[in-house]
Amino acid sequence: MSTTRKLAAAALAAALGAAALTACGGDGTSGGSDAAKTKTVTLVSHDSFAASPAVLKEFTKETGYAVKVLKSGDAGEAVNKAVLTKGDPQGDVFFGVDNTLLSRALDNGLFTPYTAKGLDRVDPSTQLDRAKHRVTPIDSGHLCVNYDRAYFAKRHLAPPETFADLVKPEYRNLLVTENVATSSPGLGFLLGTVAAYGDSGWQNYWKKLKANGVQVVDSWEQAYDQDFSGSAGGKKAKATRPLVVSYASSPPSEVLYAKPRPKTPAEAPTGVATGTCFRQIEFAGLLDGAKNTAGGKALIDFMIGKRFQEDMPLQMFVDPVVEGAKEPAVFTTFGAKVAHGESMAPSRIAAHRDQWVQTWTSLLVK
Repeated sequence: MSTTRKLAAAALAAALGAAALTACGGDGTSGGSDAAKTKTVTLVSHDSFAASPAVLKEFTKETGYAVKVLKSGDAGEAVNKAVLTKGDPQGDVFFGVDNTLLSRALDNGLFTPYTAKGLDRVDPSTQLDRAKHRVTPIDSGHLCVNYDRAYFAKRHLAPPETFADLVKPEYRNLLVTENVATSSPGLGFLLGTVAAYGDSGWQNYWKKLKANGVQVVDSWEQAYDQDFSGSAGGKKAKATRPLVVSYASSPPSEVLYAKPRPKTPAEAPTGVATGTCFRQIEFAGLLDGAKNTAGGKALIDFMIGKRFQEDMPLQMFVDPVVEGAKEPAVFTTFGAKVAHGESMAPSRIAAHRDQWVQTWTSLLVK
């Protein structure tokens, strides 16, 4: 969220977290290597991973492997932890590294190459490591500023539409975003501003955002579920920020989990500033040193299968990457359509990301 996650995606972590624990399965053994005897496959991921228990059970039924999900914080934090445990990983598969952090993972040798079954059905534009197949695309989406419709309607104020709008006086003290050093949505938003304003202009843009009262928090979960007034969690917490960096696919979650849920809402309670978007792609990879490589490969194959792909939109609020995977009506009706989102070549991200993060930190945090 992501997601692409939304992304990140891109979901209400509090509402969806219970769906992402484990699939039931036995602890029996079979012949062959120690890896083959292991009947549990461990998926290491960011905190926003979610999948229907029935879908994970279907994987167990098909393969004999139960899925254990180990959540490791926001995407940036999860990747950093994976780097620290390189060669002796906490699990077998890592999910949630996105195009903003991909080079860090690949340069640190986190993954064992694997060409997933069904990769020919995956959108070619998402296959950013097609030469070596160290990671497999799982979902995509757009990181964008979301807004609380009720806040702006009450004040007869038009919500922002573009990056340039966010620095205008009428939006002072309204935006909350994530720390780019710890959060992939935050980093994606930074990259979007770099793409929009260039190497010579993005720092000045962020100085204007700071002067206009932007709030920075550590994670997407905190920004969206605690500080954004348009989310269910934010309403409960009496949040005061009606603008947040989230996903183009976040509004459907507010329809789906509204209490009480309207029968036929005309629109979601939140909207998307489509002129502030950056495309995110999330990947899964077989961790180097995994104890259950056979189970890990089977899980990656399953994640680009139609059953898992069609489950993702209403679990993690991200777009499928597999040809023919359908999205539910609530997702397509209330999710924002992004005609043009900023993007950046992975090679450019790899060459400049650390310096950009360091400079951003000196401007916004220190």
